[in-house]
Amino acid sequence: MEEDTRYEAVRSRDARFDGEFFFAVETTGIYCRPSCPAVTPKRHNVRFFATAAAAQGAGFRACRRCRPDAVPGSAEWNVRADVVGRAMRLIGDGVVDREGVAGLAARLGYSARQVQRQLTAELGAGPVALARAQRAHTARVLIQTTDLPITRIAFAAGFASVRQFNDTVREVYASTPSDLRAAAPKGRTARRADTPSAGIPLRLAYRGPYHAGAVFDLLAREAVPGIEEVSGTPGRRTHRRTLRLPYGTGIVAVDERTGSSGTATHPGGWLDARLHLTDQRDLTTAVQRLRRLFDLDADPYAVDERLGADPRLAPLVAARPGVRSPGAADPEELAVRALVGRSAAERLVRRYGKALDAPCGTLTHLFPEPAVLAGAEPQGTLGALTAALADGVVRLDPGADRDDAQAALLALPGLDAATVAVIRTRALGDPDVAPPGVDVPDSWRPWRSYAVQHLRAAGELEFP
Repeated sequence: MEEDTRYEAVRSRDARFDGEFFFAVETTGIYCRPSCPAVTPKRHNVRFFATAAAAQGAGFRACRRCRPDAVPGSAEWNVRADVVGRAMRLIGDGVVDREGVAGLAARLGYSARQVQRQLTAELGAGPVALARAQRAHTARVLIQTTDLPITRIAFAAGFASVRQFNDTVREVYASTPSDLRAAAPKGRTARRADTPSAGIPLRLAYRGPYHAGAVFDLLAREAVPGIEEVSGTPGRRTHRRTLRLPYGTGIVAVDERTGSSGTATHPGGWLDARLHLTDQRDLTTAVQRLRRLFDLDADPYAVDERLGADPRLAPLVAARPGVRSPGAADPEELAVRALVGRSAAERLVRRYGKALDAPCGTLTHLFPEPAVLAGAEPQGTLGALTAALADGVVRLDPGADRDDAQAALLALPGLDAATVAVIRTRALGDPDVAPPGVDVPDSWRPWRSYAVQHLRAAGELEFP
């Protein structure tokens, strides 16, 4: 977007661009989201940034009114397959916090210097600054929505020390952690966790309309006993599942929420979630995996505009605005399940799944790791797939090259193109996949995965 076009979005307080860019006001030293309700600043006082980290790096602090760090992530990172898009997905998954810039660069196949240069040139901030901005946002959410001790919040948000945490919060928000907690909106108090064992309550924000019914229908149809369940009546359902995370395990509950119209008055909404983690350092990673599972960083305005212009899809888009293309909480688990199906996946969980130290109702196990399955059942396509996942021959992490992953999957004996298309859509989060044998014209690019979801929701295609 040209800067004048961005300024028009700011003048009209257009929430469609929240998270796509940020603007800062030189006279106040504050940066905001485009839909900020404050008085529109003069054009010559405004600067634009691609990321919150870039605005922070330029010396601006987050607006306390519109809370720009709370917006959904940019849909651009889901679409882009280049090194910048892959890097942003990995940073969101917490790779920089766990492995440093060197680990990020190794996953991308570039030198640390090249990654630093590309991110800084395009986004105005390097990987360390981008990860720092993410940690600051996580910290603010925990400070204002839970009663967790400040020390625990510092490490849960990914900071290496309490001092680093305090300095970052003061720099980004011009407030101390105690001041942020005191300034929390009164409506949040009822949602706070009374004790750490009660879990961490979160609101997972999304932009525009969100057709939650179709997502929860899919999750209910696919649910594998022991690792996940969907309970309740349509419109008020809860999805619960176990998570294998870098430092420990987790159990999450996400509530179905309806009623967001995606209009100027209601530019988006959120899904209520509650996370139970054995190690609080897994918070950021768990949240990002849930965002991918529920496709919360999508841009429904762009998707619906493109698909709604097609005569075949127009009535489907009008009937179900905001249809999403769900991803996966665990890409390797999804790949195995796409191959073997629900019944066989249940058998694998019962036979090889790791039992939770503290079961929660019907949630008793984690899905077995690829290495465990490769050793237990090495024959056939399942053995070939799990061995390739365990050895790194096939990579499905957020920074994986989608074309390389597809080629590696198709090279495995017995893995057909239809299954690979499901894995590319769900595990790799590709928004533009055309399943083999389905009439999906190029005019639907780059949102063919969403078009397929519309066709399935309308009963014109069967679910795999």
